[in-house]
Amino acid sequence: MDRPPGIEFHTFTIIGRCDRTGMFGIATATRSLAVGARVPHVKSQTGAVAIMAIADPRLGTAALQFLEQGYKAPTVIDQLVAMDPYAEYRQLGVIDDDGFVAARTGKMNRDYAGHHVGDSHIALGNVLVGEHVLDAIEEGFLADPSDDLEGRLMRALESGRDAGGQHGGQQSAALLVYDTKPFPRVDLRVDVHEEPVGELRKVFDVFRPAIPYYNLRLVDARVPPLDKWLEEKSDE
Repeated sequence: MDRPPGIEFHTFTIIGRCDRTGMFGIATATRSLAVGARVPHVKSQTGAVAIMAIADPRLGTAALQFLEQGYKAPTVIDQLVAMDPYAEYRQLGVIDDDGFVAARTGKMNRDYAGHHVGDSHIALGNVLVGEHVLDAIEEGFLADPSDDLEGRLMRALESGRDAGGQHGGQQSAALLVYDTKPFPRVDLRVDVHEEPVGELRKVFDVFRPAIPYYNLRLVDARVPPLDKWLEEKSDE
């Protein structure tokens, strides 16, 4: 079989659902550029999908449409494989709104490639330095279940990096989280950087205190500028 057209990723990813809040999210890092534009696909009250290895964003769009139609995660995987002539080159992960979880690593993914499926989460990756990277990602995600989903995803991504990540290092990283609203709660990207996970952490730590502010500003245009709002909050 010929190598398919597309963007090749050497990627590690965590997909998560918060059973407490109903949030969905994905954190991902790769050696290629602009991973946030291709790998993560999330929709509120619907599900989270990662399309990896040879990324075709059209599959992510199709997967969310299947979820909207009521298909559960395992069936969505089956549908994607059935419609894709290059399914063996892909890596797929899906979590649906009922908490069903499914993943698939095609036979043509480069070693080490695999996935770990747990309760409300999937750790998956390809061209990894070893399966222990997936173990580390899971451990990071499960370390503090009381934390908001974005914090758990960020920690999981850092754990994967610290365990060695993938061969050749990383150039881009992304964090995408939806709550019950139709727009992202968090949508942060580092499209090219010599250490993108660390840079994503810097951006995340600055952005995290502003998450409630940007939600509030959508419904009340009278809110003060962010710096003043943060100052007022710190005085309370």
